[in-house]
Amino acid sequence: MSSTLLIELFTEELPPKALPRLAASFAETIATELKKLGFVAADAQAVEYASPRRLAVSLPGVLAVQPDRMVEKKGPAVAAGYKDGQPSPALLGFARSVGLAADQLSQLVQGSDGKQDVYIYRAEKQGEPLAAHLSVIVAEALKKLPAPKLMRWGSRESQFIRPVHGLVMLHGDQVVAGEVLGFAADRVTGGHRFLSQGAVTIADADSYADTLRQQGRVVASFSERRAAIVAALNSKAAAHGARIAGGDALIDEVTALVEWPVVLEGSFEEDFLKVPQECLILTMQQNQKYFPLLDASGKLTHRYLIVSNLETADPRFIVNGNARVLRARLSDAKFFYEQDQKHRLDSRVARLAEVVYHNKIGSQLERVARLEAVAAAIAGELGADQALAGRAAYLAKADLLTDMVGEFPELQGIMGTYYARLDGEDAAVAAAVEGHYHPRFAGDSLPEGAIAQAVSLADKLETLVGIWGIGLIPTGDKDPFALRRAALGVLRMLVEAKLPLDLKQLLAQTAAAFPAGVVAADTVEGVFGFMLERLKNLLAADFPTADIEAVLADKPSRFDELALRLAAVAEFKALPEAAALAAANKRIRNILKKNLSEGQALPAIAAELLADAAERDLHGALVALQAPVAAALAAHDYTAALKQLAGLRAPVDAFFDSVMVMAEDLAVRHNRLALLAALSSLMNQVADISLLAE
Repeated sequence: MSSTLLIELFTEELPPKALPRLAASFAETIATELKKLGFVAADAQAVEYASPRRLAVSLPGVLAVQPDRMVEKKGPAVAAGYKDGQPSPALLGFARSVGLAADQLSQLVQGSDGKQDVYIYRAEKQGEPLAAHLSVIVAEALKKLPAPKLMRWGSRESQFIRPVHGLVMLHGDQVVAGEVLGFAADRVTGGHRFLSQGAVTIADADSYADTLRQQGRVVASFSERRAAIVAALNSKAAAHGARIAGGDALIDEVTALVEWPVVLEGSFEEDFLKVPQECLILTMQQNQKYFPLLDASGKLTHRYLIVSNLETADPRFIVNGNARVLRARLSDAKFFYEQDQKHRLDSRVARLAEVVYHNKIGSQLERVARLEAVAAAIAGELGADQALAGRAAYLAKADLLTDMVGEFPELQGIMGTYYARLDGEDAAVAAAVEGHYHPRFAGDSLPEGAIAQAVSLADKLETLVGIWGIGLIPTGDKDPFALRRAALGVLRMLVEAKLPLDLKQLLAQTAAAFPAGVVAADTVEGVFGFMLERLKNLLAADFPTADIEAVLADKPSRFDELALRLAAVAEFKALPEAAALAAANKRIRNILKKNLSEGQALPAIAAELLADAAERDLHGALVALQAPVAAALAAHDYTAALKQLAGLRAPVDAFFDSVMVMAEDLAVRHNRLALLAALSSLMNQVADISLLAE
């Protein structure tokens, strides 16, 4: 017989930010193990449940007893089974491991393990009851949880993320006997701390969610609870013509904090709106888990929404209590803001000498000096005001020493921009103080304007060169200084903003800003190679791998026209001549690589040595195409440049059909190699099309 299986671990409040991951891991491991043992069909779908005080999973169609099954175990090689007519120790040991005595070796069969013939034990194993396995499966699932630090509680020896209060294991309406973490399986669990009617008894696995909702006042499903919260938040916000400020991460965290969500509305004194709204929003979201309301223009209003875990006939006490706590938080933010304005932003820069950036690179003040030099140089290359770029770089880190950023590090840059404006700094300088941190994460916006771009590039390049240069190179999944993020930020600006800058030159300028001997001599090459690999990953979302490899084959250091080159390669591949030309180009590359040493110079093509008609035709086609290809490249029309190559197919095919490149006459051989080298140069100016060959 099959029935729905329910497993629930009832605990103290679980870490909210980890709850979705914990629930997914718990459900997946249990379902996988039950399928592996044959208790449930391979396509059975587990249902996850997760609330602040429980992890649970239900699985339909679970058998009470697993089916009989054939077990197979491979043993030692047949060649090593006997020696001098006697079974070897390896064979006897294998027999003992499967429960066979020395006189039962005939029950072993021979078969292949894919490499050699081996002894195999096969036997039909009678199915075992669910109770024989379930406790072990649940215990293993708990061990595999992506859990934060474990803890002990009371006198128990068991460890878990939080103290455990009970275990439910129901198969249909029957308790599955077993013990996990010292708790015997039962059908009784706990409901809401304050709203529940008391202990909740689950009659059967299928009624779990409904019973908890009705008797325990708990919405057990994380996704159902989340959807209810989102709907209520949007409804309340719409009633004021507003929208909520708060992304998915805050919604997930709040969902993990409440069992019976009730959305309430609160407000604060409008005088607090004089403080920059980013400060108010952050303190409401981070400290209080509230959802601020923004008007149609994105401006913060004095209203906010609370997701309460308590339903009451008169919610005023909840709303007023939360308002008192929030008022204290907002008063702190207002105080920090007012105190910070007593000192100009530029007056704080000198104190950065007291802030260590890295003990091998120096202080933040020394870093700021490097940023000034690099940002000014980049601004000059972009045709922007170098003095403004240097000023923005000078002020970029000053807000690290403000009270507001000291309390809320997430506001660095943002507060610097506010204070720079209050100090009367140029608008582009003030905007760059915040803009230079962009892009801060995948999908974030790029800095706007040449001044902000220059400072942002300088900031990220200085990090890359400095940290890499002192040997702190990312390895595997370890990247404590976020060099991958910095590299992607630089690459996104160069590619997406189409900045006409040379990456190698930028890296060299940045390395030159460090004192002599601080960064390793091979830093520029190392960082450049690292960034090219990141560039391939960045482009892979929109372009085929082969196209990317072709365009980046010669390691270009200008990326502002990569999209044009990749688009041209895509159009070239669609030509009927493309496959043959790519294959021919690959053949040419291989011939040149095999027969020329690195750096070997070839003589100019001598027309008088072109004895064969096919090589004369190819040379003529080559000469005829050089001018139109050069003109297309000069116009940045890479598609036209590649399409010109279609005319080479016939002469190239004829050349390889009738001409022996490696002629005995050395002069003729070198002349033909020179012809192929010139052809390769012409064909690969946009991309290495040999890499497009199948």
